[in-house]
Amino acid sequence: MSLKYYRPISPSLRHKISILFDDLTTSKPEKTLLTRLNKTGGRVNGKVTAGRKSGGHKRHLRIIDFKREKKDIVGRVVSIEYDPNRTSNVALVFYKDGEKRYILAPIGLVVGDTVISAQKAEIKPGNALPLGSMPIGTVVHNIELMPDSGGQIVRSAGTGAIVAAREGKFVHLKLPSKEVRKVHVSCFATVGQVGNLDWKNVSFGKAGASRHRGIKPHVRGVAMDPRSHPHGGGEAKSGEGMHPKTAQGKSARGTRTRNKKKTSGKFIISRRRK
Repeated sequence: MSLKYYRPISPSLRHKISILFDDLTTSKPEKTLLTRLNKTGGRVNGKVTAGRKSGGHKRHLRIIDFKREKKDIVGRVVSIEYDPNRTSNVALVFYKDGEKRYILAPIGLVVGDTVISAQKAEIKPGNALPLGSMPIGTVVHNIELMPDSGGQIVRSAGTGAIVAAREGKFVHLKLPSKEVRKVHVSCFATVGQVGNLDWKNVSFGKAGASRHRGIKPHVRGVAMDPRSHPHGGGEAKSGEGMHPKTAQGKSARGTRTRNKKKTSGKFIISRRRK
């Protein structure tokens, strides 16, 4: 995909950068793989719980095959499509038994290619196989953390993990965050790097484009009055004046909130933060 830069003939075009979507082969999704996407408006039981989430354009949810359950059945890629619910594009696959499924579209996967999910398969973009069957140095995405759980990590546009080493029943993976962690050799992953690399270079150009995506403006706490936020109040411009807090008074930055009992820290070899 390539980027389009706009001439600044209006304020909203001054910083706008968009994707041309020249890799997409169709503009209409497969109807049998669509389901209704209900919106919360950032509210739970009428109370706002996510202040920056609301509105957005209507859209359907594409059912993505993260598990790659169609074992040993060859599928053919018939289209590369846009998915409004994720940063990456999706590929529509027709399998030999007549079933249709969406998978994440990696770099190098084009219409007409064949893909397969098996214990032993060719190392090429789109094929899914256990991590223990992949050679060292293979770039993978859509990785399972537990066998048969479905792909859970490395699914966004441009991401890819590297098979760094093999140790007994585990494989060492270097994740996009530079974290190195152990994953069981029987966990499936898909070969290749997720496509749509230029997504990170897009600039919406105007606030309305963010509203179309369901993102509301964010007001700084220091700009509020003291009743609305702990950082509020003060004469003229004033800083936070305290340790950073949320509007509810909880620590906002620097405090670790992960539950040690529920984390998978024993599988982490090298953390992303030194």
